[in-house]
Amino acid sequence: MRAVLLPGSGEQPTAFCYQVNGSCPRTVHPLAIQVVIYLACAVGVLITVLGNLFVVFAVSYFKVLHTPTNFLLLSLALADMFLGLLVLPLSTVRSVESCWFFGDFLCRLHTYLDTLFCLTSIFHLCFISIDRHCAICDPLLYPSKFTVRTALRYIVAGWGIPAAYTAFFLYTDVVERALSQWLEEMPCVGSCQLLFNKFWGWLNFPAFFVPCLIMISLYLKIFVVATRQAQQIRTLSQSLAGAVKRERKAAKTLGIAVGIYLVCWLPFTVDTLVDSLLNFITSPLVFDIFIWFAYFNSACNPIIYVFSYRWFRKALKLLLSREIFSPRTPTVDLYHD
Repeated sequence: MRAVLLPGSGEQPTAFCYQVNGSCPRTVHPLAIQVVIYLACAVGVLITVLGNLFVVFAVSYFKVLHTPTNFLLLSLALADMFLGLLVLPLSTVRSVESCWFFGDFLCRLHTYLDTLFCLTSIFHLCFISIDRHCAICDPLLYPSKFTVRTALRYIVAGWGIPAAYTAFFLYTDVVERALSQWLEEMPCVGSCQLLFNKFWGWLNFPAFFVPCLIMISLYLKIFVVATRQAQQIRTLSQSLAGAVKRERKAAKTLGIAVGIYLVCWLPFTVDTLVDSLLNFITSPLVFDIFIWFAYFNSACNPIIYVFSYRWFRKALKLLLSREIFSPRTPTVDLYHD
């Protein structure tokens, strides 16, 4: 990550990250500002980790939640939880101190995990949109078409492809040797920006937008079909109508999650592409705001579920009460009172 300077903020770099030639300049904030930023980031990390941990626990613990869609949600929550647990603490220090103090090995590992978890999230959201499309647009074939085994295949692909893709760029020298004219040298000692180069900017753009276009097109079709179903729902039996309403509710909630994902990640992704074309002119402060706005998405999904899913609120209530220790609790039907 680039050394964080704050142009226009009234602060000037007063030190360097290391006492060596070519060291990155370091912006020293007043102690009070540092404490406030650290506390705010700590709260964000706590919400991200605990919120997604609860999603993982709820789906794993309650048997009624063992569905293909919820297994995808569990895997998505794992990616967001690990981002909060393994990536955000070091990112917080880097942003506040405007230097990377953890060495080259952790720099590479941190960049790998950061990219892995973020790409895994977008792959899972894309697979969830495929699941919702099948459930809404082809409800009769959905139970046999999208099984738990199918969901597990999507989960393996959702983790395996980003893991291999990121490892190829970070842990091999193929790109560095073949595309050296596209790569930017690290500007100073004390930064950690292994993937911020012209080639990565171009490659990152389709890696983000292709899944996004798939999700948008699928949810547009879901919206059209759901609207038509709403007009026909009076002719359905009560049990079938309830199932259709539940599937539509799930599609709407997950559509909101996809929309928030796009809003959070769009500024960073567009800036990465534009910056590579304009020789990296984005100020470090603006760049830091974009990346933390993207990180914020990992804390959003559990909050969305709280306001949208009654089963989620009921599971949370059980978790916070003594009933969680009852042997009957795992078999509770969270969908009914």
